[in-house]
Amino acid sequence: MKLKSVTDWARNNILYFAWGQALAATLGSLYASEILHWVPCPLCWYQRILMFPLVIILAVGILKKDKNLPAFVLPFTALGMAVAFYQYLLQLGVISENLAPCATGVSCTTKYVDFFGFVSFALLSFLAFAFISACMAVFQRSQSKK
Repeated sequence: MKLKSVTDWARNNILYFAWGQALAATLGSLYASEILHWVPCPLCWYQRILMFPLVIILAVGILKKDKNLPAFVLPFTALGMAVAFYQYLLQLGVISENLAPCATGVSCTTKYVDFFGFVSFALLSFLAFAFISACMAVFQRSQSKK
């Protein structure tokens, strides 16, 4: 397969990559809370509220071949990235824990996962939202070329 055809294939399937990422993030989040019984903090709940609908929004957009799909997806991903980044800064100690919205229950600085000393659920969430945003940018750019 030629490089051009691989990039064309990726560009033609970019919405499926975004949907797959949203689905993987949703299933991973549900696995952590429902199977592993890890209690999500308030910031984790906000990220879930912003990620879970993307599975449906992206699926409907794909089925309807909606060229305006980024307009519906990007507000969710932008807010999701902001919340995830804020939580990640809390976990790193860059932002004081006093500024966390976690008055009761699980602290927003709790790290159930800490791969390589810096990869937490908050970072994974940020990267998932960023990946979906990038997919939307590629899709939007490919639509403007048509």
